[in-house]
Amino acid sequence: MTSILQALSCADNYDPNSLHADRARELILGLLLPVTGVERVFLRQALDRVLAADVISPINVPSHDNSAMDGWALRSADLAAGGETRLKNIGTAFAGRAFEGKVGAGETVRIMTGAVLPEGVDTVAIQEVARVEGDAVTIPAGQQAGQNTRRAGEDLQAGKPAIPAGRRLRPAEVGIVASLGVAELSVHRRVRVALFSTGDELCSIGQPLAEGSVYDSNRYTLWGMLTRLGCEVIDMGVVKDDPAALEAAFRDAASCADAIITSGGVSVGEADFIKQLMAQLGEVAFWKIAMKPGRPMAFGRIQPDGADRPGAWLFGLPGNPVAVMVTFYQFVRPAILKLAGLDPLPTVPHFQARCTEAMKKSPGRTEYQRGILFRENDEWCVRPTGAQGSGVLRSMADADCFIVLEHERGKVGAGDTVTVQPMAAIV
Repeated sequence: MTSILQALSCADNYDPNSLHADRARELILGLLLPVTGVERVFLRQALDRVLAADVISPINVPSHDNSAMDGWALRSADLAAGGETRLKNIGTAFAGRAFEGKVGAGETVRIMTGAVLPEGVDTVAIQEVARVEGDAVTIPAGQQAGQNTRRAGEDLQAGKPAIPAGRRLRPAEVGIVASLGVAELSVHRRVRVALFSTGDELCSIGQPLAEGSVYDSNRYTLWGMLTRLGCEVIDMGVVKDDPAALEAAFRDAASCADAIITSGGVSVGEADFIKQLMAQLGEVAFWKIAMKPGRPMAFGRIQPDGADRPGAWLFGLPGNPVAVMVTFYQFVRPAILKLAGLDPLPTVPHFQARCTEAMKKSPGRTEYQRGILFRENDEWCVRPTGAQGSGVLRSMADADCFIVLEHERGKVGAGDTVTVQPMAAIV
């Protein structure tokens, strides 16, 4: 098995004491492979699952040449070079009930959307432009050969991939599979993630809040973010700052999960035995990422039994609530998607907006400020949500975007252009 620390130390631009945010993301993704394990599920259970094998179309879609509009089916060879074309109506073609017979020269058939094109025709004139007098149908000039028709296999061809492996099955993909008559699919199993918080000051909800304690919100925030990603979440609760309890929690998590997420215990000044324990049970790199919030983070793999089994990937996140969410969205989310087998990984959109308020910023780190987008004078604008402290969780609740202030950028003046990352693309 490849040594994580060796792989990281050999990587270009690797500085564990001041790692750029983009580089940290690249290093993490470069080490991960999708989880093994495939499940067969019924189509109605496949929404948001990741496809493990190509869906090969067993049929052509559409299965026959048909009309895309209500109108008149005709032979393009009958269309006059200039001026109107007069044709004789010889019947009607309905969707699900084909016209029996062949359309000859100078003839036409009334046709409904989705109906099979009768033998001999290749064009449909929409009903709104035609003039009907008895069995005579007059088609105006300007019609094009092949218009308003759909050819067999135009959408999907029998024997060819309809949806590639690695695609997340959204409603459109589910609809495509249904159009093929396929009832079951092979999907990657869900990523199993164990999570727990560390700290003697943490109190679980439903218990009296002792003096100096705080309720543990991070586990619920992480549960929500992981559930949105379709993970199987194993909530191990709050683990006190006790070496034996922490070792037992890491061992239990590594035995049942693909990934472990902790919050707290990785910042400078926090209990050193947590870091020592992580390193003792596996390979863990402790990073100081040049970003705000979320500077301290641990990444690695816990493999306590020393066996050849893969163990579990570890993401040791900071303890402050906003720092937990920022580091999750910027690092853990793409890692979970890669573990889930998503290929290619989705690109998170960014665009430029005018910032209506000044913001402090020091060069040498990437900052993820929380912002609110709005339109003003026909352009996109953004403003900070207010207080940006890493403990102000309301700044995340009020925000609909991150204001991403690049590594080398300094302070932002009112009216300056900034990069924004819409949260709708990641939450």
